[in-house]
Amino acid sequence: MLLETLRAYQRRDPAARSKLEVLLLYGGVHATLYHRLAHWLYRRRLRFLARCVSQWSRFWTGIEIHPGAVVGRRLVIDHGAGIVIGETAQLGDDVLLYQGVTLGGTGKDVGKRHPTLGSNVMVGAGARVLGPITVHDNVRIAAGAVVLQDVPPGATAVGVPAQIVRLNGEKVPRYADEVDQTSVVNPTLQKLEALTRRVEELERRLEGQT
Repeated sequence: MLLETLRAYQRRDPAARSKLEVLLLYGGVHATLYHRLAHWLYRRRLRFLARCVSQWSRFWTGIEIHPGAVVGRRLVIDHGAGIVIGETAQLGDDVLLYQGVTLGGTGKDVGKRHPTLGSNVMVGAGARVLGPITVHDNVRIAAGAVVLQDVPPGATAVGVPAQIVRLNGEKVPRYADEVDQTSVVNPTLQKLEALTRRVEELERRLEGQT
């Protein structure tokens, strides 16, 4: 599994020059290794020791993964500072997380409180995925998005709250056709701009009547 993970980093990060460099210098790899140990302890009800390992990992890497979270194979955490993964979160295989991602709760749920991510999911920098929702396989979540509802397979979600802009490779009308993490269209901003144009039009009409 470690070799798989190192290969995944090399495949997804152009700056990763060798497996040795990734193993020794990449905080995301260290956080994942610490989590494997903490989760092993957690499953054996050694909860205090599990949290000790988890907190040490947080101090050392800046990445907080609760020992109870279930993490699949080949997880890649790119520039992982500020990542938080909650206790009941579940991640499938080949998940890619960028810095500042939160897989958290809403504060209203009990039991299963955190999201489930399928396989081959990418979550962009600063995105928030909150509550016991399901983000299905092959989903892309843009930087800064706030996801509060289930996301279907093959979708691309952007905005606050997140909305679907692509589905199974096809553009959803009115929204952007690509997620490049620098020029995505924010649906909320689009609505505000439309309202602004409408207000300006109404003001011009009123001025014409006076």
